[in-house]
Amino acid sequence: MMDVTQRPPSGADRGASEAAEAFTPTLYDVVRDLRRDVAAVRLPLDLPGRGDALGSRDRLLGQLEQHLLPRLKELSAPAVVVVAGSTGAGKSTLYNSVLGAEVSPAGVLRPTTREPVYAHHPADADVVPAEAPAATQSRVVATEAVPRGIALLDAPDLDSLEESNRDTARLLLEGADLWLFVTTAARYGDALPWQTLELATERGASVAMVLNRVPRDTLPTIRADLMARLREHGMDSTPLFVVPDLGPHEGLLDDAVVAPVRRWLTLLAGRERSRSVVVRTLQGSLDALPAWVARLAEAVEAQVAAGAAVRATVRDALPDVAAAARRGILAGGVAHGSVMAGWAQLAHARVDAVKVKDGTARSSKRAGRRREAAIEPVLTDLLASVGHTWESTADAAEAALRAALTGDGAPAGGPDAAPLVEDGAQDRPVQARAAAAAWEGEALGAVRALTGGRADAARQAYGDRGLAALLLLGAAGLDDAVRASSRVVGDEAAAVVERLRASLADRVAAVPGTVATGVLAYVDGPAFADDAATGLRLRRAELVRQTRHARAMRGGGARAASTRPAVAVDAHGTAGGTTVPAAHGTEGAA
Repeated sequence: MMDVTQRPPSGADRGASEAAEAFTPTLYDVVRDLRRDVAAVRLPLDLPGRGDALGSRDRLLGQLEQHLLPRLKELSAPAVVVVAGSTGAGKSTLYNSVLGAEVSPAGVLRPTTREPVYAHHPADADVVPAEAPAATQSRVVATEAVPRGIALLDAPDLDSLEESNRDTARLLLEGADLWLFVTTAARYGDALPWQTLELATERGASVAMVLNRVPRDTLPTIRADLMARLREHGMDSTPLFVVPDLGPHEGLLDDAVVAPVRRWLTLLAGRERSRSVVVRTLQGSLDALPAWVARLAEAVEAQVAAGAAVRATVRDALPDVAAAARRGILAGGVAHGSVMAGWAQLAHARVDAVKVKDGTARSSKRAGRRREAAIEPVLTDLLASVGHTWESTADAAEAALRAALTGDGAPAGGPDAAPLVEDGAQDRPVQARAAAAAWEGEALGAVRALTGGRADAARQAYGDRGLAALLLLGAAGLDDAVRASSRVVGDEAAAVVERLRASLADRVAAVPGTVATGVLAYVDGPAFADDAATGLRLRRAELVRQTRHARAMRGGGARAASTRPAVAVDAHGTAGGTTVPAAHGTEGAA
């Protein structure tokens, strides 16, 4: 087992301790509130860049939930070094060899690593966070092979055939303080290593790389090529360990092969030095957050703007349809066809020929019931015509909205909202009949509200429903019906007819607004509120303020902790004499 000698804290270590103390509970609260606001982000409209924004949101949420919040809550927990890589890269073999024991299964069957392994020093058992994803998702092993202050975690393959393994690997990487990425000479040029390194850069994580199974005759060339690629990605200070190709191999690698990785881990070990790693990764992650949050806020604001444009487009498309519907009603459109023909038959039968003496109708109740029954079919046709007009107006509104939302000049996001104009379309026949019945009910109410002996006589001559039918037919545009009602009711009949005509025009003109209800309700939702991005903007400002405060508290101590001498060491123990930032560990060939 490895013997790690503890030493008194140096100035750099004291700076790391002070830096850790700078991450106050207030910062934890800010990050917790940010997580809540990020989780609430919705991007309903398929605007340009929406997919990237949703992916960024999910990664940001994972970063907050899996790394920042657990780490801010437990700064004393061991620094988590996740060993990750692609299928067959040999990371489990490397992991076991560093520990000096077969702790994580390794072999040729894929996937090998099904259960992550979290290894820590026995003396750190009391500070291993029981609820952190690194521990809850893994088999926890205590071994003195792991230096104090760090935990070494073997993750499943990032490109595993099993989706659950890929998800677990990504989850564990999000919770890591340092990523140790393992690839091979044959696969370092694949997309996966660079996608992983880009994610690390995005979240401000510390990264080291192991290039495994490098043929000895091409080792300098491949190593130089990889270093050049790292420089192109702005990662030239990333520690790089090169493991030569040992040919067919089973079991652990020789100690000499993994010695550079062990020495590097030892450099990270110790309570104060591991906290320095934690703090640097935290600071990197926190520094990356404002730009990340700003981009997400911009995506939310783009949704708000698009929602406003959709809202304006919908409202601009409705007035013409409503005006046309109103004109049709006022022009007597609902009285055409069967309604007019039915009234002509009533007139021929002289149903409206009621005797009137001194302005008062003279008729028996029996005759009134006959007249009411004779008018009933015409009233039925009229109400059906009103319902048909209601539905036709709804269809016209739907067509106008679809054209406005999907045609030339349609707003961004319009095609996403367009299907919502069909919301409730199956209920329109019922709504149309209800509108016609409500109009009839208004007429019946007007008839029953008439007072005086003349009104009583008129109701007896036609019945309540028959008299209401006369008023409705007059409102629909049949002047003969207006004259018939005026004969028995008087001048008040004309006023009631005008009110009913205006009421019907209003009812039909309101139909386009009913059709647009689904779209407007959609773009009036929380995702499109004017202040939808306010929470993110506020959290970003708080985050910037708190991280500046943390830096101020760190002061010179943290700057002193930022670098320390290190050497590049090859497999033969030769020192290369290179100084690299402590945040990136060491560089060497194993």
